[in-house]
Amino acid sequence: MSGLPAARDLAALVRLPAALTVPGDAWSGAAWSTRSAARGGAMMPLGSTLLYWSGMALNDWADREVDAVERPERVIPSGRVPARTALALAGALGAAGLAVSAAVGGRRALRISVPLALLVATYDVLAKDSPAGPLVMASTRGLDVLLGAAAAPGAAVAPAASVAVHTAGITLLSRGEVHGAGPGAALTALVGTGAAAGVLLTTTWRDPAASTAARCAAIGLAGAYGTVVGGAQVRALADPRDAARVRAATAAGIGGLTLLQAAWLAARGRFTGAVVVAGAGPLLRRAARTVSPT
Repeated sequence: MSGLPAARDLAALVRLPAALTVPGDAWSGAAWSTRSAARGGAMMPLGSTLLYWSGMALNDWADREVDAVERPERVIPSGRVPARTALALAGALGAAGLAVSAAVGGRRALRISVPLALLVATYDVLAKDSPAGPLVMASTRGLDVLLGAAAAPGAAVAPAASVAVHTAGITLLSRGEVHGAGPGAALTALVGTGAAAGVLLTTTWRDPAASTAARCAAIGLAGAYGTVVGGAQVRALADPRDAARVRAATAAGIGGLTLLQAAWLAARGRFTGAVVVAGAGPLLRRAARTVSPT
């Protein structure tokens, strides 16, 4: 293969549409920070997105031999993107993500973004197929929320935990995208969805600063999250050996994360941000018709 890879192939390598789920992490973290972090909260998603794309490229590089057997249509085994190009791109995107986080949030942000980048690489290269894989992946999304609250990360523990629990369940279920999943994985994902919503509702209800409008909006978005994500997981649980149902539930979990993030934003009265983040879900579903997010 000669020349540079096509833009569409690079978009497939980094799962371009799935990046729509990333800004809500940092924005929800910033919303729950007790210190002013307006600039960091607004710009940190750029660093997070670069780190996310880096992880996707590294994932396909690490999976190139397995994909040659199970998913030969992917860009590396099909020859559309050379393995060395994918690895170089992963490194460049990761370095850019760390640079942006440092520029936006300084040393406080680097204390979170560096472990985040290391965990992303650890998951892709070492932990993905291990029992610890879902927990490592969950930790990356939890840290991504805390990155948005780098000025006071302790204040954003609840949204970080909620997003992490959601991610752990989706990651576990996604292992059955090719050959189907076991009932335990499908049930665990469904329980995780309920737990993620439960943390949100409990925290919102106990927040003395939450207005009635904020609570109502958060409850409504939590209900939508449970319907979209939990509904797909219920269908997968009915027949977990059906790989198509598992793939559909995984895709719903990826896109439905935006509803959970939006609920956390609404709970703090960030209604405009909640609308923007929630709207990323439908955009993701439309973009997924061209480039797969999984």
